[in-house]
Amino acid sequence: MPTSARQKLRVVVAGGHGKIALLLTRTLTNRGHAVVGIVRNADHVADVEAMGGTAVVLDLEHSDVASVATVLEGADAVVFAAGAGPGSTAERKYTVDRDASNLLAAAAEKAGVQRFVQISTSRAGAPAAKGSTPVWVAYIDAKTQAEDALKATGLDWTILRAGALTAGPGTGRVTLAGRHVPRGSVPREDVAMVLAELVVSGAAVRRTLELTTGQVPVATAVAATGP
Repeated sequence: MPTSARQKLRVVVAGGHGKIALLLTRTLTNRGHAVVGIVRNADHVADVEAMGGTAVVLDLEHSDVASVATVLEGADAVVFAAGAGPGSTAERKYTVDRDASNLLAAAAEKAGVQRFVQISTSRAGAPAAKGSTPVWVAYIDAKTQAEDALKATGLDWTILRAGALTAGPGTGRVTLAGRHVPRGSVPREDVAMVLAELVVSGAAVRRTLELTTGQVPVATAVAATGP
């Protein structure tokens, strides 16, 4: 789904109140695109609006395909940025990080939204290290299962496996590749910039990408991943 610089997109972001999601909303709306953030708590609507987006209150853990598809109607792309978050139980790693992603993908197919970008983790794709806590084991397993389920769909998916997230300012320069990247960290702001570029450019369809801080400008790095 490559787009011209003039084409304005409608993008729906699940987990719209997350730190990366809010930065993504700001990045996209600053570029003239429309963003709808799906949030679980009505108290979070104002934060999405402060970033230039609009918000829909919908709990993906307690919803169904038809309800979510209604929110997605008319969208050009969907981003799964939801997560159970620190301090959550192993059970919620599955109900949010896996099941909510699967629900969103099914709703995208029903609504006819082809482009789907999923935020994952650099640790996905293999079992958690021996001796990991049960919650960490569940988190890695849930992310891996969510990736596998998305790959089995007919969507134009891209999976972004980000390194350890930091709160510092973005550098605008990254290492982004469809192969193993040495483990490292990356500012959330740079993750948001990469996500925005993936959505707007339509690059890296049906590819899994690994992301850390690096030396390549974001737009150049995304363009190098191919169509």
